[in-house]
Amino acid sequence: MPAAPPDTPTPLPVRPARPRSGPAPAPRRRTRVLALAEARWAAAATAAFLAALPLQLAGAAAWTWGVLYAVAYVAGGWEPALAGLRALREKNLDVDLLMIVAALGAASIGQVMDGALLIVIFATSGALEALATARTADSVRSLLDLAPATATRLAAGGGEGGQAGEGGEETVGTAELRVGDVILVRPGERVGADGEVLDGASDVDQATITGEPLPVGKAAGDEVFAGTLNGAGALRVRVGRDASDSVIARIVAMVEEASETKAPTQLFIEKVEQRYSLGMVIATLAVFTVPLALGDDLTGALLRAMTFMIVASPCAVVLATMPPLLSAIANAGRHGVLVKSAVVMERLGQVDAVAVDKTGTLTEGTPRVTAVHALPGSDLTDDALLALAAAAEHSSEHPLARAVVGAARARGLALPSATGFTSAPGVGVRATVGGATVEVGAPARLLASPPQDATAADALARAGQLGEDGQTAVLVLRDGVPVGVLGIADRLRPDAAATVTALETLTGTAPMLLTGDNAQAAAQLAKEVGIDDVRAGLLPQDKVAAVREAEGAGRRVLVIGDGVNDAPALAAAHTGIAMGRAGSDLALETADAVVVRDELATVPRVIALSRRARGLVVQNLVIAGAFIAVLVTWDLVGTLPLPLGVLGHEGSTVLVGLNGLRLLRDAAWRDAGA
Repeated sequence: MPAAPPDTPTPLPVRPARPRSGPAPAPRRRTRVLALAEARWAAAATAAFLAALPLQLAGAAAWTWGVLYAVAYVAGGWEPALAGLRALREKNLDVDLLMIVAALGAASIGQVMDGALLIVIFATSGALEALATARTADSVRSLLDLAPATATRLAAGGGEGGQAGEGGEETVGTAELRVGDVILVRPGERVGADGEVLDGASDVDQATITGEPLPVGKAAGDEVFAGTLNGAGALRVRVGRDASDSVIARIVAMVEEASETKAPTQLFIEKVEQRYSLGMVIATLAVFTVPLALGDDLTGALLRAMTFMIVASPCAVVLATMPPLLSAIANAGRHGVLVKSAVVMERLGQVDAVAVDKTGTLTEGTPRVTAVHALPGSDLTDDALLALAAAAEHSSEHPLARAVVGAARARGLALPSATGFTSAPGVGVRATVGGATVEVGAPARLLASPPQDATAADALARAGQLGEDGQTAVLVLRDGVPVGVLGIADRLRPDAAATVTALETLTGTAPMLLTGDNAQAAAQLAKEVGIDDVRAGLLPQDKVAAVREAEGAGRRVLVIGDGVNDAPALAAAHTGIAMGRAGSDLALETADAVVVRDELATVPRVIALSRRARGLVVQNLVIAGAFIAVLVTWDLVGTLPLPLGVLGHEGSTVLVGLNGLRLLRDAAWRDAGA
């Protein structure tokens, strides 16, 4: 994250806190039932059937109810018939066509009402499937409604301190915002673009993007996301991404892309479906011709054959796989994990080993001051030492320098002015502060070895201890005399240890740490999070070798990383997950899934969600198979009424579809973390 510019403007005025009952969240997008063509045709077929049935039962003239039944056949059957014929032209046997043939066969032997009932239920089942698919898309695309249509853009130099001068601000469409633009987000407004806070302080409700239940404090240097709700303070935000590349847009695009992919289970089912359907047609002909040859009447044999064709059709089996996987993808997307395909969602549940990167994955990837030691006899307190070092480092752009300055600001220390700043790469910086020459840098470069006096020896000893603890030591000299040592380290993510424990519980194997960092730092961090298998000082090819070694032992390895050096391992692994906030473009493109907000705890949750989805797929296949077995046996051994066969077959199709959509609920995500 780039540091705030040194000429930070006057802070924006912060209004008193107000109740959280401010603006209501954006309405959730929800497809209306009759907006779907499938639903309208199904409704027309149902209305015609319900109008014809009482007329037939009342003994009215055949032409009165016959016309209505014909309407039901046409309204409910023309779309499946066309789809079936198109598939037939491509030499595929579609179950839709088989249903229409069965309905027409029933009508041809005088069972007009039974055939119409099949058409109505089949059309209703198709409408419910279309509605389920639309609602799955709604659950993700509703995120687009969270992003405001307009934003207040500040002109260059305008809006200083939030008080825009004449012509200093303008209202523009969020699609017109470009990277580098500065926008003003007033209290209670939704943020118009992903970007970095330049000025101001506020609490921002990010629940819609990250799932965090409480508002998050934002100040200069923090990242905010389009569509999140600003609290009581005003913020000036520099746009960091185009609207088309915002977190919300990426969630939508990736889930839509995922919905077009098919999991291996689905591909296997579709491959079997063609052979099954062909076999079912042959079996139907046998069910018709064998009884007929044995003396059964034409009507009875044809009715039994039509019933067999209906109940043996694999509609529920075909629908068993994708709804659970797509529902899981949509749910994960709402909670900040972008799973790129149904294939990935299925594979996530198969992992039984995890390899984790260190910097930027288990740690935040940003150096922070972790220790401040003023040396005895330096007449400086720890705070005075930190302020002195920060004053000298203030003009430096080095990450360690930014860490020192950031620590001083976090403590609210006043920085004395510095002049004559110079920087020597690999050594440190030098500046004049309060009339004294202050040097800040690497102990080994600033002090002679062996040390010339007790103070220098003490400084080197403290620096050595910090190094053993996995920290980077920074020495501070004043007029050539050591006055203190700072320890800087990449801070561990708050949820790192809990995530490691959860991953070990899920996979049955403790994660291994793969890092290019030095062995001491890696061992210290691994000890904190509970990892025993530590492999440090690795080059990218070494990480790939470690992954392949584990997979050669029969493991399905999940790699979690964020940098360019992690990309080869992400590609080589069974599944790869990238940390999205600071992840390199190469890692984000290579990974199979992306954790948008760098919430490491979402990784075990999405694995558990994948396993639940796989469990629902198995449930659906069992339900579908059980219905087919029972109904087929009933029809062959006994006499299965056609209406009951229709209800059983279509009922199982609707049941497996609704069962798969259970994973759309927020409770499914919460349960995944249990």
